[in-house]
Amino acid sequence: MSRAPGSFVWPVRVYYEDTDAGGVVFYANYLRFMERARTEWLRSLGFDQARLMEQQGVLFAVRSVQVDYLRPARLDDRLEVTATISQRGRASLVFAQTVERLRESDAPELLCRGEVKIACLDAGGFRPVSVPENILKALSDPEVETRER
Repeated sequence: MSRAPGSFVWPVRVYYEDTDAGGVVFYANYLRFMERARTEWLRSLGFDQARLMEQQGVLFAVRSVQVDYLRPARLDDRLEVTATISQRGRASLVFAQTVERLRESDAPELLCRGEVKIACLDAGGFRPVSVPENILKALSDPEVETRER
């Protein structure tokens, strides 16, 4: 599967704690994997979420999520979680995200895909505010390294 330009990639290993009684990754854990990829993308660009609240007075909150589960991940699978910005609003971002299983002799296998709408909020009153320009610029800069290992 080819990735969109500007995608951030975050590696994940499936642990026993991630699985359900059937031995596959519990459905809600895919959302945790996606959250970590978005958070680590910001962190890789120099934006720590706690500092964003303290220094710029903003925070990000999930507004809505739509997920398609295609195939199960299992214990010890090596996964890659991608995040790409698919839409920008004044006070929101929409992330297109995927979870893929890495395979030794073949292309990665798509397991899950989703769309996550994020609202930018004032940290004090939880009202929508514009996404800070420095964050928008960093997320859209093609010169910025977007792969983590």
